[in-house]
Amino acid sequence: MIYQSADDWHNATGKHVLLFGMSGLGKTYLSNILRGAGGWFHYSVDYRIGTRYMGEHIVDNFKAEAMKNPFLRRLLLSDSIYIASNITFNNLAPLSTYLGKPGDPDRGGLPFAEYMRRQELHRAAEIAAMLDTTRFIDRARALYGYDNFVCDSSGSICEVVDPDDAADPVLTELSQHLLLVWIEGSEDHTEELVRRFTAAPKPMYYQPEFLHAAWADYLSDKGVAEDQVDPDDFMRATYARALAHRQPRYAAMARNWGIKVAADDVAAVKSAADFDALIARALEAR
Repeated sequence: MIYQSADDWHNATGKHVLLFGMSGLGKTYLSNILRGAGGWFHYSVDYRIGTRYMGEHIVDNFKAEAMKNPFLRRLLLSDSIYIASNITFNNLAPLSTYLGKPGDPDRGGLPFAEYMRRQELHRAAEIAAMLDTTRFIDRARALYGYDNFVCDSSGSICEVVDPDDAADPVLTELSQHLLLVWIEGSEDHTEELVRRFTAAPKPMYYQPEFLHAAWADYLSDKGVAEDQVDPDDFMRATYARALAHRQPRYAAMARNWGIKVAADDVAAVKSAADFDALIARALEAR
């Protein structure tokens, strides 16, 4: 770790942290506090994915839907309208919409093979966006004069790395430049996370083996064909299953590559000073 103690953290001229954990536990909440306090650059991995690496796919998906409407089709073909994604740090709906959900097309579902193809695009994009982090640390300092840097990672980071591999290329690169901080949720958070995900789905990448197993089990349990699956019900069930799947992977990342803080303690943070104190305590407790 780049900071071995609370003293290292407090005395650092530039503080660099990467926050990881399930969406909804406070990564963006903390990042917004730090950015708002001034002196911190906020790098959102999901935003980078949705703009730099998946932006063209997202907009093409919008255009494909617009082309189904005769009125919009005429305007598009005559270059009379412009369609763009308005993705932001706090609104990742364009990326979530592109990734979609498998199942009944009449209920907004995609063929499972197409869903898996989009998942693979996201996997490659996430790795690339994570590896861009180092360049953005330098960019934040050179262009804007920010010495402090917070990386707001995707909830699926644990799916694209091997936390038990000491030579994992992504974790090796990140750990050389940032302190990896797991925001650990408890069982009490599970129901609330599922509720939030159902109301406002976040971009989610799952490992192929996990998805194939979840899909096969769902089809068997419900006794339905692929094109009869309720997409929303499948996504809810898969997300809940992912909470249990990801927990040990996050724990291994914290154990082997960083530190952990409790989601309840994160919720109590109200300022950059509170955040500094939280990280110091976690370093001392490690």
